Amino acid sequence: MDSIKKHLRTNLHIAVPVMIGQLGHIAVSVADSVMVGQLGTLPLAAAALANSLFSVFMVFGIGVVMGITPLVANAEGRGGRHLQAVVLQHGFWIGLGLGVLLFFGSMTLGPFIHLLGQDEGVVPLTLPYLAIISASVIPLVVFLVFKQFAEGLSDTRTAMVISIGCNVLNIGLNYLLIYGNWGFPELGLNGAGWATLIARILMMATMWWYVFRHARFAKFKLKLWGATLRMKVARRILDLGVPSGLQYIFEVGAFSAAAVLAGMISAPALAAHHIAINIASVSYMAATGLGAAASVRIGNQLGRRDAMNLRRAAFTLFAMTAGWMAFAGLVILTFNKPLAGFYTDDPVVLRLAAQMLMVVVLFQLSDGLQAVGLGALRGLQDVKIPTLITFLAYWVLTLPAAYLFSQHSSLGVMGIWYALAGGLTVSAVLLLARFWRLQRRFAERWQGLI
Repeated sequence: MDSIKKHLRTNLHIAVPVMIGQLGHIAVSVADSVMVGQLGTLPLAAAALANSLFSVFMVFGIGVVMGITPLVANAEGRGGRHLQAVVLQHGFWIGLGLGVLLFFGSMTLGPFIHLLGQDEGVVPLTLPYLAIISASVIPLVVFLVFKQFAEGLSDTRTAMVISIGCNVLNIGLNYLLIYGNWGFPELGLNGAGWATLIARILMMATMWWYVFRHARFAKFKLKLWGATLRMKVARRILDLGVPSGLQYIFEVGAFSAAAVLAGMISAPALAAHHIAINIASVSYMAATGLGAAASVRIGNQLGRRDAMNLRRAAFTLFAMTAGWMAFAGLVILTFNKPLAGFYTDDPVVLRLAAQMLMVVVLFQLSDGLQAVGLGALRGLQDVKIPTLITFLAYWVLTLPAAYLFSQHSSLGVMGIWYALAGGLTVSAVLLLARFWRLQRRFAERWQGLI
Protein backbone atom coordinates (compact mmCIF):
# COMPACT_ATOMS: atom_id res chain seq x y z
CA MET A 1 0.00 0.00 0.00
CA ASP A 2 1.40 3.37 -1.03
CA SER A 3 1.88 6.12 1.56
CA ILE A 4 -0.23 9.28 1.68
CA LYS A 5 2.88 11.24 0.71
CA LYS A 6 3.40 9.11 -2.40
CA HIS A 7 -0.27 9.54 -3.39
CA LEU A 8 0.01 13.30 -2.99
CA ARG A 9 3.14 13.33 -5.14
CA THR A 10 1.50 11.19 -7.85
CA ASN A 11 -1.67 13.29 -7.76
CA LEU A 12 0.36 16.44 -8.22
CA HIS A 13 2.39 14.92 -11.04
CA ILE A 14 -0.80 14.18 -12.99
CA ALA A 15 -3.02 17.05 -11.84
CA VAL A 16 -0.73 20.09 -11.91
CA PRO A 17 -0.11 20.10 -15.68
CA VAL A 18 -3.85 19.65 -16.28
CA MET A 19 -4.63 22.44 -13.80
CA ILE A 20 -2.14 24.74 -15.49
CA GLY A 21 -3.56 23.88 -18.88
CA GLN A 22 -7.10 24.52 -17.64
CA LEU A 23 -6.03 27.79 -16.09
CA GLY A 24 -4.49 28.69 -19.44
CA HIS A 25 -7.88 28.16 -21.09
CA ILE A 26 -9.66 30.27 -18.52
CA ALA A 27 -6.95 32.92 -18.81
CA VAL A 28 -8.03 33.33 -22.43
CA SER A 29 -11.63 33.69 -21.31
CA VAL A 30 -10.59 36.28 -18.74
CA ALA A 31 -8.49 38.12 -21.32
CA ASP A 32 -11.37 38.05 -23.81
CA SER A 33 -13.72 39.51 -21.23
CA VAL A 34 -11.30 42.17 -20.00
CA MET A 35 -10.41 43.26 -23.54
CA VAL A 36 -14.01 43.18 -24.78
CA GLY A 37 -15.11 44.98 -21.61
CA GLN A 38 -13.04 47.96 -22.70
CA LEU A 39 -15.38 48.28 -25.70
CA GLY A 40 -18.37 48.89 -23.41
CA THR A 41 -21.15 47.16 -21.47
CA LEU A 42 -23.13 46.03 -24.54
CA PRO A 43 -20.23 44.12 -26.20
CA LEU A 44 -19.41 42.51 -22.86
CA ALA A 45 -23.04 41.47 -22.42
CA ALA A 46 -23.10 40.12 -25.99
CA ALA A 47 -19.97 38.05 -25.31
CA ALA A 48 -21.61 36.75 -22.14
CA LEU A 49 -24.77 35.70 -23.98
CA ALA A 50 -22.97 34.06 -26.93
CA ASN A 51 -20.52 32.17 -24.72
CA SER A 52 -23.30 31.03 -22.41
CA LEU A 53 -25.26 29.57 -25.31
CA PHE A 54 -22.26 28.09 -27.11
CA SER A 55 -20.84 26.56 -23.94
CA VAL A 56 -23.78 24.16 -23.70
CA PHE A 57 -22.72 22.56 -26.99
CA MET A 58 -19.01 22.81 -26.26
CA VAL A 59 -19.13 21.12 -22.86
CA PHE A 60 -21.18 18.23 -24.24
CA GLY A 61 -18.34 17.55 -26.69
CA ILE A 62 -15.81 17.83 -23.86
CA GLY A 63 -17.77 15.37 -21.75
CA VAL A 64 -18.19 12.80 -24.52
CA VAL A 65 -14.48 12.56 -25.35
CA MET A 66 -13.71 12.27 -21.63
CA GLY A 67 -15.00 8.73 -21.98
CA ILE A 68 -11.64 7.97 -23.59
CA THR A 69 -9.55 8.63 -20.47
CA PRO A 70 -10.92 6.00 -18.03
CA LEU A 71 -10.84 3.31 -20.74
CA VAL A 72 -7.19 4.04 -21.56
CA ALA A 73 -6.27 4.34 -17.85
CA ASN A 74 -8.00 1.07 -17.01
CA ALA A 75 -6.21 -0.74 -19.85
CA GLU A 76 -2.91 0.74 -18.68
CA GLY A 77 -3.58 -0.53 -15.16
CA ARG A 78 -4.07 -4.05 -16.55
CA GLY A 79 -0.88 -3.82 -18.63
CA GLY A 80 -2.59 -3.95 -22.05
CA ARG A 81 -1.47 -2.10 -25.18
CA HIS A 82 -3.76 -3.00 -28.06
CA LEU A 83 -6.91 -1.58 -26.49
CA GLN A 84 -5.43 1.92 -26.11
CA ALA A 85 -4.84 2.19 -29.86
CA VAL A 86 -8.34 0.93 -30.61
CA VAL A 87 -9.87 3.44 -28.20
CA LEU A 88 -7.96 6.33 -29.81
CA GLN A 89 -9.01 5.36 -33.32
CA HIS A 90 -12.67 5.09 -32.42
CA GLY A 91 -12.50 8.19 -30.24
CA PHE A 92 -11.12 10.24 -33.12
CA TRP A 93 -13.98 9.46 -35.48
CA ILE A 94 -16.54 9.95 -32.73
CA GLY A 95 -14.96 13.30 -31.83
CA LEU A 96 -14.74 14.54 -35.41
CA GLY A 97 -18.34 13.62 -36.20
CA LEU A 98 -19.55 15.06 -32.93
CA GLY A 99 -17.67 18.33 -33.50
CA VAL A 100 -19.41 18.82 -36.86
CA LEU A 101 -22.82 18.09 -35.32
CA LEU A 102 -22.20 20.50 -32.45
CA PHE A 103 -21.17 23.24 -34.88
CA PHE A 104 -24.42 22.96 -36.81
CA GLY A 105 -26.39 22.64 -33.58
CA SER A 106 -24.91 25.85 -32.20
CA MET A 107 -25.58 27.67 -35.47
CA THR A 108 -29.30 26.87 -35.22
CA LEU A 109 -29.57 29.12 -32.15
CA GLY A 110 -29.19 32.36 -34.13
CA PRO A 111 -32.82 32.83 -35.26
CA PHE A 112 -34.11 32.26 -31.73
CA ILE A 113 -31.89 34.60 -29.71
CA HIS A 114 -34.28 37.53 -30.14
CA LEU A 115 -36.92 35.46 -28.28
CA LEU A 116 -34.85 35.39 -25.06
CA GLY A 117 -35.92 38.83 -23.86
CA GLN A 118 -32.45 40.39 -24.02
CA ASP A 119 -31.52 44.07 -24.35
CA GLU A 120 -32.13 45.24 -27.93
CA GLY A 121 -28.53 46.42 -28.32
CA VAL A 122 -27.07 43.05 -27.31
CA VAL A 123 -28.60 40.70 -29.92
CA PRO A 124 -27.06 42.23 -33.11
CA LEU A 125 -23.61 42.00 -31.54
CA THR A 126 -24.17 38.42 -30.38
CA LEU A 127 -25.06 36.77 -33.71
CA PRO A 128 -21.80 37.12 -35.73
CA TYR A 129 -19.62 36.40 -32.70
CA LEU A 130 -21.61 33.24 -31.94
CA ALA A 131 -21.14 32.02 -35.53
CA ILE A 132 -17.34 32.40 -35.33
CA ILE A 133 -16.85 30.69 -31.97
CA SER A 134 -19.23 27.89 -33.01
CA ALA A 135 -16.77 26.88 -35.74
CA SER A 136 -14.03 26.47 -33.10
CA VAL A 137 -15.80 23.49 -31.51
CA ILE A 138 -14.59 21.14 -34.27
CA PRO A 139 -10.82 21.58 -33.74
CA LEU A 140 -11.37 21.79 -29.97
CA VAL A 141 -13.08 18.40 -29.73
CA VAL A 142 -10.46 16.72 -31.95
CA PHE A 143 -7.68 18.26 -29.82
CA LEU A 144 -9.36 16.86 -26.72
CA VAL A 145 -9.50 13.36 -28.20
CA PHE A 146 -5.70 13.27 -28.38
CA LYS A 147 -5.38 15.06 -25.04
CA GLN A 148 -7.62 12.57 -23.21
CA PHE A 149 -5.73 9.66 -24.77
CA ALA A 150 -2.39 11.03 -23.53
CA GLU A 151 -3.83 11.82 -20.09
CA GLY A 152 -5.13 8.26 -19.78
CA LEU A 153 -1.46 7.23 -20.03
CA SER A 154 -0.57 9.80 -17.31
CA ASP A 155 1.03 12.15 -19.86
CA THR A 156 -0.48 15.49 -18.90
CA ARG A 157 2.48 17.82 -19.46
CA THR A 158 2.45 17.99 -23.24
CA ALA A 159 -1.18 19.04 -23.51
CA MET A 160 -0.41 21.68 -20.88
CA VAL A 161 2.49 23.10 -22.90
CA ILE A 162 0.48 23.11 -26.13
CA SER A 163 -2.53 24.71 -24.43
CA ILE A 164 -0.45 27.44 -22.81
CA GLY A 165 1.40 28.24 -26.04
CA CYS A 166 -1.78 28.48 -28.09
CA ASN A 167 -3.55 30.44 -25.36
CA VAL A 168 -0.75 33.00 -25.32
CA LEU A 169 -1.19 33.25 -29.08
CA ASN A 170 -4.94 33.68 -28.56
CA ILE A 171 -4.41 36.61 -26.20
CA GLY A 172 -1.92 38.20 -28.62
CA LEU A 173 -4.40 37.83 -31.48
CA ASN A 174 -7.05 39.43 -29.27
CA TYR A 175 -4.83 42.49 -28.93
CA LEU A 176 -4.35 42.66 -32.69
CA LEU A 177 -7.84 41.83 -33.91
CA ILE A 178 -10.11 43.44 -31.30
CA TYR A 179 -8.45 46.86 -31.43
CA GLY A 180 -6.79 46.75 -34.88
CA ASN A 181 -3.23 47.16 -33.59
CA TRP A 182 -0.09 46.81 -35.77
CA GLY A 183 -2.04 47.27 -38.99
CA PHE A 184 -4.50 44.41 -38.37
CA PRO A 185 -8.23 45.01 -39.02
CA GLU A 186 -10.20 46.40 -36.07
CA LEU A 187 -12.88 43.73 -35.62
CA GLY A 188 -14.09 44.51 -32.11
CA LEU A 189 -15.95 41.64 -30.42
CA ASN A 190 -15.65 39.46 -33.54
CA GLY A 191 -11.87 39.77 -33.35
CA ALA A 192 -11.97 37.81 -30.09
CA GLY A 193 -13.91 35.08 -31.89
CA TRP A 194 -11.41 34.82 -34.74
CA ALA A 195 -8.52 34.67 -32.28
CA THR A 196 -10.16 31.73 -30.50
CA LEU A 197 -10.80 29.86 -33.74
CA ILE A 198 -7.22 30.26 -35.00
CA ALA A 199 -5.71 29.19 -31.65
CA ARG A 200 -7.88 26.06 -31.43
CA ILE A 201 -6.97 24.94 -34.94
CA LEU A 202 -3.29 25.21 -34.00
CA MET A 203 -3.90 23.31 -30.74
CA MET A 204 -5.52 20.44 -32.64
CA ALA A 205 -2.76 20.22 -35.24
CA THR A 206 0.06 20.29 -32.66
CA MET A 207 -1.46 17.66 -30.34
CA TRP A 208 -2.21 15.42 -33.33
CA TRP A 209 1.40 15.65 -34.48
CA TYR A 210 2.72 14.88 -30.99
CA VAL A 211 0.65 11.73 -30.44
CA PHE A 212 1.59 10.25 -33.80
CA ARG A 213 5.22 11.32 -33.94
CA HIS A 214 6.59 11.00 -30.40
CA ALA A 215 8.55 7.86 -29.58
CA ARG A 216 6.69 7.25 -26.29
CA PHE A 217 3.55 6.28 -28.22
CA ALA A 218 5.28 4.12 -30.85
CA LYS A 219 4.62 0.88 -28.93
CA PHE A 220 0.88 1.34 -29.37
CA LYS A 221 1.12 1.30 -33.22
CA LEU A 222 -1.47 4.03 -33.51
CA LYS A 223 -3.43 4.66 -36.69
CA LEU A 224 -6.67 6.37 -37.62
CA TRP A 225 -7.26 4.86 -41.04
CA GLY A 226 -7.20 1.35 -42.47
CA ALA A 227 -8.66 -0.61 -39.54
CA THR A 228 -12.21 -1.87 -39.07
CA LEU A 229 -14.34 0.20 -36.76
CA ARG A 230 -16.14 -1.88 -34.15
CA MET A 231 -19.50 -0.88 -32.77
CA LYS A 232 -18.69 -2.53 -29.43
CA VAL A 233 -15.74 -0.19 -28.85
CA ALA A 234 -17.61 2.90 -30.05
CA ARG A 235 -20.54 1.98 -27.83
CA ARG A 236 -18.25 1.62 -24.79
CA ILE A 237 -16.80 5.10 -25.36
CA LEU A 238 -20.27 6.56 -25.82
CA ASP A 239 -21.66 4.69 -22.81
CA LEU A 240 -19.15 6.55 -20.68
CA GLY A 241 -18.93 9.75 -22.72
CA VAL A 242 -22.56 10.65 -23.42
CA PRO A 243 -23.61 10.60 -19.74
CA SER A 244 -20.48 12.63 -18.94
CA GLY A 245 -21.47 15.10 -21.65
CA LEU A 246 -24.97 15.31 -20.20
CA GLN A 247 -23.47 15.98 -16.77
CA TYR A 248 -21.68 19.00 -18.20
CA ILE A 249 -24.80 20.11 -20.06
CA PHE A 250 -26.89 19.99 -16.91
CA GLU A 251 -24.34 22.00 -14.94
CA VAL A 252 -23.16 24.46 -17.59
CA GLY A 253 -26.64 24.64 -19.10
CA ALA A 254 -27.93 25.80 -15.73
CA PHE A 255 -25.32 28.54 -15.64
CA SER A 256 -26.18 29.46 -19.25
CA ALA A 257 -29.87 29.66 -18.39
CA ALA A 258 -28.89 31.76 -15.39
CA ALA A 259 -27.17 34.18 -17.79
CA VAL A 260 -30.38 34.42 -19.82
CA LEU A 261 -32.33 35.15 -16.63
CA ALA A 262 -29.81 37.86 -15.73
CA GLY A 263 -30.16 39.36 -19.22
CA MET A 264 -33.93 39.48 -18.78
CA ILE A 265 -33.33 41.90 -15.90
CA SER A 266 -30.89 44.26 -17.67
CA ALA A 267 -27.70 44.43 -19.73
CA PRO A 268 -25.66 45.57 -16.65
CA ALA A 269 -26.99 42.57 -14.71
CA LEU A 270 -25.88 40.24 -17.51
CA ALA A 271 -22.46 41.90 -17.75
CA ALA A 272 -21.97 41.61 -13.97
CA HIS A 273 -23.09 37.98 -14.05
CA HIS A 274 -20.52 37.27 -16.76
CA ILE A 275 -17.74 38.92 -14.76
CA ALA A 276 -18.56 36.90 -11.63
CA ILE A 277 -18.78 33.63 -13.59
CA ASN A 278 -15.50 34.43 -15.31
CA ILE A 279 -13.67 34.96 -12.03
CA ALA A 280 -15.28 31.92 -10.38
CA SER A 281 -14.24 29.82 -13.37
CA VAL A 282 -10.56 30.31 -12.52
CA SER A 283 -10.77 28.24 -9.34
CA TYR A 284 -13.30 25.84 -10.86
CA MET A 285 -11.14 25.03 -13.89
CA ALA A 286 -8.23 24.22 -11.59
CA ALA A 287 -10.56 21.85 -9.72
CA THR A 288 -11.44 20.14 -13.01
CA GLY A 289 -7.72 19.44 -13.37
CA LEU A 290 -7.90 17.54 -10.09
CA GLY A 291 -11.03 15.85 -11.43
CA ALA A 292 -9.08 14.70 -14.50
CA ALA A 293 -6.38 13.34 -12.19
CA ALA A 294 -9.10 11.53 -10.23
CA SER A 295 -10.31 9.79 -13.41
CA VAL A 296 -6.78 8.58 -14.17
CA ARG A 297 -5.81 7.57 -10.61
CA ILE A 298 -9.09 5.84 -9.83
CA GLY A 299 -9.14 4.19 -13.27
CA ASN A 300 -5.62 2.82 -12.72
CA GLN A 301 -6.49 1.37 -9.30
CA LEU A 302 -9.73 -0.06 -10.67
CA GLY A 303 -7.72 -1.91 -13.34
CA ARG A 304 -5.38 -3.24 -10.62
CA ARG A 305 -8.26 -4.07 -8.22
CA ASP A 306 -6.34 -2.27 -5.48
CA ALA A 307 -9.01 -1.09 -3.04
CA MET A 308 -6.72 0.44 -0.42
CA ASN A 309 -4.75 2.58 -2.88
CA LEU A 310 -7.95 3.54 -4.66
CA ARG A 311 -9.33 4.86 -1.39
CA ARG A 312 -6.12 6.70 -0.50
CA ALA A 313 -5.83 8.25 -3.96
CA ALA A 314 -9.41 9.53 -3.67
CA PHE A 315 -8.96 10.86 -0.14
CA THR A 316 -5.84 12.82 -1.04
CA LEU A 317 -7.48 14.26 -4.16
CA PHE A 318 -10.52 15.46 -2.22
CA ALA A 319 -8.25 16.97 0.46
CA MET A 320 -6.20 18.78 -2.18
CA THR A 321 -9.40 20.13 -3.72
CA ALA A 322 -10.68 21.42 -0.40
CA GLY A 323 -7.38 23.19 0.25
CA TRP A 324 -7.28 24.81 -3.19
CA MET A 325 -10.88 26.01 -3.11
CA ALA A 326 -10.44 27.44 0.40
CA PHE A 327 -7.43 29.42 -0.83
CA ALA A 328 -9.32 30.64 -3.90
CA GLY A 329 -12.27 31.67 -1.76
CA LEU A 330 -9.99 33.71 0.49
CA VAL A 331 -8.50 35.51 -2.52
CA ILE A 332 -11.95 36.35 -3.91
CA LEU A 333 -13.16 37.50 -0.49
CA THR A 334 -10.19 39.83 -0.11
CA PHE A 335 -10.02 41.23 -3.64
CA ASN A 336 -13.58 40.98 -5.02
CA LYS A 337 -13.90 44.66 -5.95
CA PRO A 338 -10.43 45.07 -7.54
CA LEU A 339 -10.96 41.84 -9.50
CA ALA A 340 -14.26 43.09 -10.91
CA GLY A 341 -12.59 46.42 -11.70
CA PHE A 342 -10.31 44.74 -14.27
CA TYR A 343 -13.35 44.16 -16.50
CA THR A 344 -15.27 47.42 -16.43
CA ASP A 345 -15.53 50.88 -14.91
CA ASP A 346 -19.35 50.94 -15.06
CA PRO A 347 -20.34 51.58 -11.40
CA VAL A 348 -23.61 49.61 -11.64
CA VAL A 349 -21.89 46.59 -13.12
CA LEU A 350 -19.06 46.81 -10.59
CA ARG A 351 -21.44 46.91 -7.62
CA LEU A 352 -23.44 43.91 -8.81
CA ALA A 353 -20.34 41.87 -9.70
CA ALA A 354 -18.79 42.48 -6.26
CA GLN A 355 -22.01 41.27 -4.58
CA MET A 356 -22.09 38.14 -6.74
CA LEU A 357 -18.47 37.35 -5.91
CA MET A 358 -19.36 37.23 -2.22
CA VAL A 359 -21.74 34.37 -3.04
CA VAL A 360 -18.95 32.72 -5.05
CA VAL A 361 -16.91 32.61 -1.84
CA LEU A 362 -19.70 30.64 -0.17
CA PHE A 363 -19.90 27.88 -2.79
CA GLN A 364 -16.19 27.44 -3.57
CA LEU A 365 -15.86 24.19 -1.60
CA SER A 366 -19.02 22.65 -3.05
CA ASP A 367 -18.02 23.65 -6.58
CA GLY A 368 -14.61 22.00 -6.34
CA LEU A 369 -15.75 18.83 -4.60
CA GLN A 370 -18.55 18.14 -7.06
CA ALA A 371 -16.12 18.55 -9.98
CA VAL A 372 -13.65 16.07 -8.49
CA GLY A 373 -16.49 13.77 -7.41
CA LEU A 374 -17.60 13.50 -11.03
CA GLY A 375 -14.02 12.73 -12.10
CA ALA A 376 -13.61 10.05 -9.42
CA LEU A 377 -16.89 8.38 -10.37
CA ARG A 378 -15.86 8.50 -14.04
CA GLY A 379 -12.70 6.63 -13.02
CA LEU A 380 -14.98 3.93 -11.56
CA GLN A 381 -16.83 3.99 -14.93
CA ASP A 382 -19.97 5.09 -13.09
CA VAL A 383 -21.68 7.80 -15.10
CA LYS A 384 -25.44 7.19 -15.23
CA ILE A 385 -26.37 7.87 -11.60
CA PRO A 386 -24.07 10.94 -11.44
CA THR A 387 -25.88 12.24 -14.53
CA LEU A 388 -29.22 11.91 -12.71
CA ILE A 389 -27.71 13.68 -9.70
CA THR A 390 -26.58 16.65 -11.80
CA PHE A 391 -29.98 16.83 -13.49
CA LEU A 392 -31.74 16.85 -10.12
CA ALA A 393 -29.39 19.42 -8.58
CA TYR A 394 -29.36 21.91 -11.44
CA TRP A 395 -32.58 21.51 -13.41
CA VAL A 396 -35.07 20.31 -10.82
CA LEU A 397 -33.80 22.45 -7.93
CA THR A 398 -31.49 25.28 -9.10
CA LEU A 399 -33.19 26.69 -12.20
CA PRO A 400 -36.77 26.88 -10.85
CA ALA A 401 -35.41 28.54 -7.71
CA ALA A 402 -33.29 30.94 -9.78
CA TYR A 403 -36.33 31.92 -11.87
CA LEU A 404 -38.57 32.49 -8.85
CA PHE A 405 -35.95 34.39 -6.85
CA SER A 406 -34.81 36.62 -9.74
CA GLN A 407 -38.07 37.31 -11.55
CA HIS A 408 -40.63 37.20 -8.74
CA SER A 409 -38.88 38.45 -5.60
CA SER A 410 -37.01 41.49 -4.40
CA LEU A 411 -33.68 39.61 -4.65
CA GLY A 412 -33.39 40.33 -8.37
CA VAL A 413 -30.24 39.05 -10.03
CA MET A 414 -28.74 38.02 -6.67
CA GLY A 415 -31.50 35.43 -6.37
CA ILE A 416 -29.87 33.57 -9.27
CA TRP A 417 -26.63 33.30 -7.35
CA TYR A 418 -28.22 32.05 -4.14
CA ALA A 419 -29.93 29.34 -6.19
CA LEU A 420 -26.65 28.37 -7.88
CA ALA A 421 -24.95 28.04 -4.49
CA GLY A 422 -27.69 25.72 -3.27
CA GLY A 423 -27.54 23.54 -6.39
CA LEU A 424 -23.77 23.13 -6.22
CA THR A 425 -23.98 22.09 -2.57
CA VAL A 426 -26.66 19.46 -3.24
CA SER A 427 -24.62 18.10 -6.15
CA ALA A 428 -21.41 17.87 -4.10
CA VAL A 429 -23.03 16.03 -1.18
CA LEU A 430 -24.80 13.46 -3.38
CA LEU A 431 -21.80 12.79 -5.64
CA LEU A 432 -19.39 12.26 -2.74
CA ALA A 433 -21.86 9.94 -1.01
CA ARG A 434 -22.21 7.98 -4.25
CA PHE A 435 -18.44 7.62 -4.66
CA TRP A 436 -17.72 6.39 -1.13
CA ARG A 437 -20.56 3.89 -1.33
CA LEU A 438 -19.34 2.52 -4.67
CA GLN A 439 -15.68 2.24 -3.71
CA ARG A 440 -16.69 0.29 -0.60
CA ARG A 441 -18.75 -2.05 -2.77
CA PHE A 442 -15.80 -2.65 -5.09
CA ALA A 443 -13.51 -3.32 -2.12
CA GLU A 444 -15.88 -5.94 -0.71
CA ARG A 445 -16.23 -7.60 -4.11
CA TRP A 446 -12.46 -7.80 -4.62
CA GLN A 447 -12.04 -9.29 -1.16
CA GLY A 448 -14.62 -11.98 -1.99
CA LEU A 449 -17.07 -10.79 0.64
CA ILE A 450 -19.94 -10.49 -1.81
